[in-house]
Amino acid sequence: MKENMPPQGQTGGSWVLYETDAVNVDTEAPVIVPPSAEKREWKIVWRNVILMGLLHIGGVYGAYLFLTTAMWRTSLFAVFLYICSGLGITAGAHRLWAHKSYKARLPLRLLLTLFNTLAFQDAVIDWARDHRMHHKYSETDADPHNATRGFFFSHVGWLLVRKHPQIKAKGHTIDLSDLKNDPILRFQKKHYLILMPLVCFILPCYIPTLWGESLWNAYFVCSIFRYVYVLNVTWLVNSAAHLWGAKPYDKNINPVETKPVSLVVLGEGFHNYHHTFPWDYKTAELGDYSLNLTKLFIDFMAAIGWAYDLKTVSPDVIQKRVKRTGDGSHAVWGWDDHEVHQEDKKLAAIINPEEKTE
Repeated sequence: MKENMPPQGQTGGSWVLYETDAVNVDTEAPVIVPPSAEKREWKIVWRNVILMGLLHIGGVYGAYLFLTTAMWRTSLFAVFLYICSGLGITAGAHRLWAHKSYKARLPLRLLLTLFNTLAFQDAVIDWARDHRMHHKYSETDADPHNATRGFFFSHVGWLLVRKHPQIKAKGHTIDLSDLKNDPILRFQKKHYLILMPLVCFILPCYIPTLWGESLWNAYFVCSIFRYVYVLNVTWLVNSAAHLWGAKPYDKNINPVETKPVSLVVLGEGFHNYHHTFPWDYKTAELGDYSLNLTKLFIDFMAAIGWAYDLKTVSPDVIQKRVKRTGDGSHAVWGWDDHEVHQEDKKLAAIINPEEKTE
């Protein structure tokens, strides 16, 4: 049987849970203290700094046009592209290909590859490699966006400097054979420099002109602003979701639960749960559609037969993990929830208590 993903910070194990492992009960694994990053002098890649700066200036201007002069059809189209490109990351590169938390038939794999190319965050093979590194060596120097280096580094700074030598050294330990054997992903990677500009920038810029939008507005709203927005909400998972929030499933790791991030990243903000159970296709315990549009999308695809073998975690396993390693913030529904501690009940103030008769 293949190994399950190790506790945070350990370097053994793998990055997905296979079907045969999905029934395993959460055992008494040792508590791991997250490692911290070593201090080092970063080598800034000024080309990336300049390009990223210009891109964000264009994004801010595009946001202004989105709110002022763009036609309503154009603004709505930009929102549609944001959702599609977001799903290309969340449902595609992340949950399907990086973690193999479900399986997809050919039509869905083609659709998600198209959406992923629209997102322009590297080819799926490269994105999944970095993400598997992030989980297997989380918060170490082999983590591409190690959050122990602070918000800015884990958000965007990691793209503005030379990679830590450990990233390149440990990158060879990540098995990518499943991705490299996928002909669709091989095609995307081989032709990425042709497909990406066409799908991410040219077509989104051209289509709004069909209903009379100016090329200027179409370019800055549907191409630049939409792209920069998706970049930044995706980066929030690397930064904010590793820094500020509760840890109901494992208090010994850095990832946290943050609903605001889940709202803008289509369900990816339940990060303490995700790093505890990375094979769950919901990336959350409850999978509320209002904060997890990606789960809604995958469930719909499963309903029409395009997605199958959706992996999740049993409530019993979750409860055992919550009691063993959680920080006590796991949600309860009220007074008689079985997770409410008796000590909390004893300390509760009872107003106008029932009078006991003799």
